[in-house]
Amino acid sequence: MSNTEKKQGELKRKLGVGAALAIAVGTTVGSGIFTSLAEVAGASGSAAMMIASFIIGGLIMIPQNMLYAELSSAYPEDGGQFTWLKEANWRPIAFLNGWLAFWATDPCTCSVMSLSIASYVAFFIPSLQGFPIKIMAVCIILAFTYLHYRSVEAGAKFQELITSLKMLPFFLLIIVGLFFMNGSQLAEPAIVGAPVGIAALLAGVSATTWSYDGAIGACYMTGEVKDPSKTMPKVMIGCIAIVILLYGGLSTIAAGLIPIGELAATDTPIALAFSEISMIGKAAGIVTALLAILVITGSMSGATMYQPRLEYAMAKDGLWYSRFAEVHPEYNTPSFALGAQAVYAILLVFLSGINDLLGYFTVICLVKNMLVFCTMFVHRSKASYNPGWKCPAWKIMTIIAIFANGILLVSTFLWAPGASLIAGVVALVTGLPAYYYFEHKNKKKQAQAR
Repeated sequence: MSNTEKKQGELKRKLGVGAALAIAVGTTVGSGIFTSLAEVAGASGSAAMMIASFIIGGLIMIPQNMLYAELSSAYPEDGGQFTWLKEANWRPIAFLNGWLAFWATDPCTCSVMSLSIASYVAFFIPSLQGFPIKIMAVCIILAFTYLHYRSVEAGAKFQELITSLKMLPFFLLIIVGLFFMNGSQLAEPAIVGAPVGIAALLAGVSATTWSYDGAIGACYMTGEVKDPSKTMPKVMIGCIAIVILLYGGLSTIAAGLIPIGELAATDTPIALAFSEISMIGKAAGIVTALLAILVITGSMSGATMYQPRLEYAMAKDGLWYSRFAEVHPEYNTPSFALGAQAVYAILLVFLSGINDLLGYFTVICLVKNMLVFCTMFVHRSKASYNPGWKCPAWKIMTIIAIFANGILLVSTFLWAPGASLIAGVVALVTGLPAYYYFEHKNKKKQAQAR
């Protein structure tokens, strides 16, 4: 089947470079942008090391995006990591990837972001507290689900618009900040007691890695991207380039506006940076709250759009409930998968504390990411493997990607080692029986068809 031809009942290729890039950038730049500057400043200890950390941290993430581009061009289908693991004949791991995504991460993401948006709205409506915030979060989930349920094209246009709107203020801050920053602060010595030299750089780079994670969201919709062999490399490389420019610029301006000690100590580095611009000053809190609503809205829209494509792909392969493969006959969207995600996300809104608990599964997800990069050696050894775009120096790029992911894995595991181990056991104990259940059903259907 060609890239432009799709059978009735399958999702069609309607997304161009702009839409796919908006999904990738929109999900990479999330609420973490409001805290990451302070975290990296504290870890690196000096302005120069903070800036270098953000730039190097972005550069070492380029290899994984290039690998994503190759895999997307080799398997131009929806499903992202599930598809790549499955095509490497690692079906149990592919299933566990989707199992964890649905029960522990994806709807949870929608729940957390909807509550965050509602909380920032409450900044302007102080009476909006407690239960009403949860009701607003539910309305946000339903609104985005309806948007992406009704039309892929409309959802894509909204994603392009909201991503542009959320990026613009940050780049304006960078440009305007150039006229207010104190360049001498960039050469200030390290904070007393902070690491120096290579230790400071390693600590800083380690603290940046989450800031560049998220571009893979676009890969979950590769089956709906026009000419994926040409589009996905542009999207993956373009995304990381934009985010490096963003964080490199923000870290430089922030360090020039705020002494590194203050920057490392604050919980609101972006608001503090805006407050140093005379034309904004005391309105920095309002500006930051509005910006936070824009940023998280863009991430929420992207996540609502791409996440159900994983369960859709699994259901098509017989490794998930068959109804998740349903495509709306008029709107050409994965209607049931979108609805199921919304229902579970709404449930999580009302289960106080459960989202923190599900966060312990992050380590398992990082292990899965590392295994995805390891599949490159399997794919490249297959005679039938024929990607439309090949990653240059793929072996070196794969090793760098595994190393960068390993930094995240170790730091996250050290955050909660006991809980992470328990989460791993829970994932295996619940996921493997479910996998064999679906495989048994598949074999039964195949036997009946003979």
